[in-house]
Amino acid sequence: MGFNIQGRKWLLCVLLCSLTTAPALAATPFDRLQVAAQLTERATQSLLLDIARAGERLVAVGEQGLVLLSDDGGDHWRQAEVPVSVLLTAVSFADGQQGWAVGHDGTVLHSIDGGASWSLQLDGNRINALRVAQLEAELDALGQETEADPAVQENLEYALDDALFALEDGPNMPLLDVWFADALHGFVLGAYGQLLQTQDGGNSWQTLGHRLPNPDHFHLNSLLASAAGDLYIAGEAGLLLRSRDSGKTWEALESPYEGSFFAMAELDGFWLMGLRGNLFHSLDGEHWQALELDATATLNSALALDNKLLLLGQGGLLQLGDPAGFAPLLQERSRQSLSAAVVVGSQLVLVGEGGIQRKDLPAGAAQ
Repeated sequence: MGFNIQGRKWLLCVLLCSLTTAPALAATPFDRLQVAAQLTERATQSLLLDIARAGERLVAVGEQGLVLLSDDGGDHWRQAEVPVSVLLTAVSFADGQQGWAVGHDGTVLHSIDGGASWSLQLDGNRINALRVAQLEAELDALGQETEADPAVQENLEYALDDALFALEDGPNMPLLDVWFADALHGFVLGAYGQLLQTQDGGNSWQTLGHRLPNPDHFHLNSLLASAAGDLYIAGEAGLLLRSRDSGKTWEALESPYEGSFFAMAELDGFWLMGLRGNLFHSLDGEHWQALELDATATLNSALALDNKLLLLGQGGLLQLGDPAGFAPLLQERSRQSLSAAVVVGSQLVLVGEGGIQRKDLPAGAAQ
């Protein structure tokens, strides 16, 4: 499986490489799943990978378990209490109080107070044990069938072997995205094709990765819930999946590109974006048109702005446009990679390699 150090997950990919190419490296001096995030005066200048709203509050997540909160639109920030110090990659709130954040070592954190405090709901050790138990149960059930499909049995046996190896290897499983439809129903997904679902707010989880049409276990980087109720997953090596039954079954869609996708968006159709400025638009989620940008920076995320799409990427890329074309949003451009953003009044609040940035929007640009 190939890795690439570009894109929103550029740091994650470097760490993923270390898991597969240097297994003999000495273990870290402590278990980051057991060590709480430390207070730091440089929190707002640290690497941050995602930002979300919890009601009127802004919540940003990033390196070493950092969770930052702002209750005044980004003027002031404070650190939340977090029980782990792993790299956090994504955050999602179902409402103003219930939120989830995911990260390395299979970390799933849960908050019931708008992000002020967090509890560890799931980790890579428990995910590995869950996979083994669930796959063994599915194989036992299959063995009771009089006309079991040999191909299904072979797939389950292969998945169980992989799960047993992971159980011995430890919690080396970065989770890369999280989405909750409401306070009960949600998904987390990530490296090596891992997909998990909960229907009770995270009290219990079901592993679904072995049921995906993803035999090479490509990384799952982004999940999009469409306005029509369909779910899409975009990932490594052009992987593009769709579910039309709330995640029960998934189908592989023909991809317009063989490189990695890092984000998806819905605005006047669907958008896919990834390595080296590759950007695609579709009206139906199946037939894609490639769009040219005047930059080759990897695209990390996007959001709707003034009925147009705002692209964020490496080298401080900020471009605004639609299928007719894109142009830089602001003349000033940072060299630091941007990961995600929200709009607060007439400003963008951005997170990325350099921490938190705020930029004034041009006149007329609003969400």
